[in-house]
Amino acid sequence: MRVIGLMSGTSYDAIEAAAGDLTLDGDTLFLRPLGHLSVPYPDDLRDLITATLPPAATTVQAVCALDTGIGQAFAGAAERALRELCDGAADLVVSHGQTMYHWVEDGTVRGTLQLGRPAWIAEATGLPVVSDLRSRDVAAGGQGAPLVGMTDTLLLRALPGTPAALNLGGIANVTVLAPGAEPLAFDTGPANALLDAAVRYFTDGAAAYDEDGRRAAAGHTHPELLRILLDDPYYRRPAPKSTGKEHFHLPYLQRALDALPTPAPAPDDVLATLTRLTAVTVAGACRTHGVTELVVSGGGARNPVLMGMIAEELPGVLLRPSDELGLLSDAKEALAFAILGFLTVHGLPGTLPSGTGARRATLLGSITPGLTPLRLPEPVAQPPRLLRVTP
Repeated sequence: MRVIGLMSGTSYDAIEAAAGDLTLDGDTLFLRPLGHLSVPYPDDLRDLITATLPPAATTVQAVCALDTGIGQAFAGAAERALRELCDGAADLVVSHGQTMYHWVEDGTVRGTLQLGRPAWIAEATGLPVVSDLRSRDVAAGGQGAPLVGMTDTLLLRALPGTPAALNLGGIANVTVLAPGAEPLAFDTGPANALLDAAVRYFTDGAAAYDEDGRRAAAGHTHPELLRILLDDPYYRRPAPKSTGKEHFHLPYLQRALDALPTPAPAPDDVLATLTRLTAVTVAGACRTHGVTELVVSGGGARNPVLMGMIAEELPGVLLRPSDELGLLSDAKEALAFAILGFLTVHGLPGTLPSGTGARRATLLGSITPGLTPLRLPEPVAQPPRLLRVTP
């Protein structure tokens, strides 16, 4: 089955589209990647997302405009992927949409909202679309995140020791596969969320992120600010757990700066401290679970300063990009959602209860038909245990 996966993470800088041929043979899922595209959001749509995300107030009209605008943007990305990556022939599109709110109270997820109406994608491509993949897990008592845990687990099972997969998006998440234990997946805390917010604030919007970590490299970690940030109760909660930009945002950082007994540090020192925060919290999670190897993906993997700090915090732990396992870092999450959609249409669950905290593993998502009558494959009885990436 040829599947197109669409993803925009908490950094919402672009829509990542990836395509692959997927085949299930016994307990092994074979994936042949066909390429990926990164399609930037139109400036006006990105500005509307920025203006609507928590803690900003918004209107139902703005939410409706986003649902349509994001759906149309995802449809455009899907059309390009169908044409440029699949030679015009594919079987399914899987759309994560854009997370606008992840509702967490006292560690319990009450709801999660991803916008981007799938009807636009189905109309533009003529293909069936699997969307809204998080809500069913939440309804079953889970966190609804991180859903990449299924793909990570299938991929990590081929590795020795206690391997873990780390994704550095707006929020950092890890999947840990210890011998003799159920897989564990959870958000460790912010990766780029606070960094990007700080850069926009310090540059009055002229820059969206700290390119190559240059400004963090020019600064120094501020010990007192780091102590205040690490005092967040989130880091002490047991896994599985999840969080998002509704928690880690600019006012959150400003409150931490206001709590300093001394004048606020220089902007580059703030960025150095936020980079160190991500490294310390990621490393703490890995040490807690005895991780011996860390497979890294996401936008933060391209930040050499962040990667260097993580390596400093985890001496003796092998760090390598997911590219070495056949999954390009920029395409990995989109391919992970392609895999989840593939599982859904074959009647297989896409979650691991040990990874999300749900009562049971669930089939994920809703299906929007394409231009022809919806015909699903015959259900498969045996879920995969391994993922093999082939050339």
